[in-house]
Amino acid sequence: MARKIDSVEGMRVLALHATGSQLNASNTRLAVRYALQNIAELHPGHAVEIRVPYAGAVQAFEGPNHRRGTPPNVIETDQKTFLDLVTGLTSWDEAMRDGKIDASGQRANLSGTLPMYSRTTLERIAGQGEA
Repeated sequence: MARKIDSVEGMRVLALHATGSQLNASNTRLAVRYALQNIAELHPGHAVEIRVPYAGAVQAFEGPNHRRGTPPNVIETDQKTFLDLVTGLTSWDEAMRDGKIDASGQRANLSGTLPMYSRTTLERIAGQGEA
């Protein structure tokens, strides 16, 4: 994650996704990177790697550090599923049941962390963008 994403822009695109707007590829990546950035900031550490191919990856959560190679706890999902998870459009259990998440390791479970944003907050932000 090279540059820090502005919270106003990041929340704006997340809110658009959450309220059903179709995001272009650039805004989809921006929303994913912003949510990954937030996870890493709110849950610092290196015990779990969260990968969203073609958008980004972060290491987060305290726990056993690894020195080289793949961390012991890895979560990988596509961009749409990740955005649906962080905005509450789908649950962790639903995405796991539908095979949309590849998770390995004892700590590779974000059900207690997601969704990250309340529906009310996202709807309010999306409404402000329309004014």
